[in-house]
Amino acid sequence: MLGGLFSQAGSTFNRVVKPRGSIEAGDDKPPSDTEPDDTSILDENEGSIITSLISQLRVGMDLSKVTFPTFVLEPRSMLERITDFMSHPDLIFGAEKFDNPEERFIRVLQYYLAGWHIKPKGVKKPYNPVLGEFFRCRYDYPDGSQAFYIAEQVSHHPPISAFFYISPQNHVSIVGELRPKSKFLGNSVSTTMEGENRVTLLGKPEDGEYVITMPNMYARGILFGKMVLELGDTCIAKNEKHGLFCDLEFKTKGFFSGTYNAIAGRVRQSSNDIGELSGRWSHVMEIKSTKSGQKRVLFDAVKDGQNVSPKWVLPEQQQEPNESRRLWAALTEAIQMKDMERATVAKTSVEDAQREQRRRREESGELHVPRFFEKVDGRWLPKLKVAKDPQEAVAAVQQWIFPSVVPRSPKPTP
Repeated sequence: MLGGLFSQAGSTFNRVVKPRGSIEAGDDKPPSDTEPDDTSILDENEGSIITSLISQLRVGMDLSKVTFPTFVLEPRSMLERITDFMSHPDLIFGAEKFDNPEERFIRVLQYYLAGWHIKPKGVKKPYNPVLGEFFRCRYDYPDGSQAFYIAEQVSHHPPISAFFYISPQNHVSIVGELRPKSKFLGNSVSTTMEGENRVTLLGKPEDGEYVITMPNMYARGILFGKMVLELGDTCIAKNEKHGLFCDLEFKTKGFFSGTYNAIAGRVRQSSNDIGELSGRWSHVMEIKSTKSGQKRVLFDAVKDGQNVSPKWVLPEQQQEPNESRRLWAALTEAIQMKDMERATVAKTSVEDAQREQRRRREESGELHVPRFFEKVDGRWLPKLKVAKDPQEAVAAVQQWIFPSVVPRSPKPTP
C-alpha cells in the first residue's frame, strides 16, 4: 500500500513540487535546538512526505480517515504518550501543604507546563489507539511511595482516550480524556485537542478540582519547508472553588518573525491579576508576581528536562493482547529497524483486526463496554472508589490495575 501511494503521487508531483527544505520552498529556519527530522528512511526508500500523502489530502478535510505512512509514526501509542505529563511529579507533590491557594494553583500549573518538552525527534505522530486498547504502568519513587497510571481507548468514533493517574501517598489524582480532531490545512496539519485534565489534591479536598484544557497542535511544513511541531492557541486552567484562573497562550511562530515554543499567560483571582507567565515550553518558563515584580522559574526544560521519572511496565510477554506495547509490538520493532514495508504490514494487521471486530459487533448488536472507565454526567471516570487511607488506596489501585502482579512491599512513609 505504501509503495502504491509513493508511485501514484510521485510520478505526478515530483516534477512540480520542490523538495522539502529547498531554498525555493521558503524554509524559515527553525531554531538551532530543534532536532532534525529523521529523513534517512525516506532517502533510502521512496522520497518525501508529499509523495505518500498528496493523493489523499484535501484542504479542510478530517484526517481521521487518512492513512498515514509509517515513517511519520512515533513508536508508541497515544495512550502512553499522555504519561509525559507525569514525568516530573516533584513539581506537584506536596502542593497540598501550602496554605496559600495561589501557591497550590501555581504548583498545578508547573505540573502541566513541564509535560510539553518531551517530544520525539522531528515531527512524529503516536499510534492512534484502537477501541479497547489500554496502557498501564507503575511509578516507584525514591522515597518508597508509588503512583499508578491507566489509560484506555473508550471510543472509536469519535476517538476518545480516557486516563487516570494516582499517587495516594503523595495525595495527587489526575483524571481526564482527550478527543483529538485533525485537519489538513495546506502546508500544515492542525490537531484540535479537545478534552481536559482534572487534578485533585487529595490532601486538600476542599479545593475541588483543578481543570486544565489543552492547546492545539500544528505540524508545519508537511509539503514544503522545514517540518516543525508547534503548540498553538489558548488553553485555560481554573480552580473555581478559589476563583483562580489562568489564560495560557501557546504562541505559534509568525512566518517572518517571532519565537518558537513561546508561551504567555495571566494568573488571576476573580478580576485581580496575580502573576504573568512567560518563556518557552522547550526551555525556561517563569512567572512574575504582579505585587512584588519578582520572577521565579516554573520549569527549566534544559536543566531539569532529563530528570524523568521512570515507568515500570509489565514485560510484553506478560501483557494482555490489547495492551499497547504488546498490541503494537511488531510495528514498533519494524519502525526501530527502519523497515517500512514490514511496518506497513504490521500497522495494517492491527487496523484490519479492529475493523473485523467492529463488523462483528455491528452484526450482533453488541455494544463495547470499556473495562476501566465509565461515563458519568458526560465525563469519563475510573471504575474505582479510592479509599482515603493512602496504604489502603495503594493496595486497591494495585489490585485494580495489575490484578495478576505481586505488589512491591512499599517502604513506610512519614
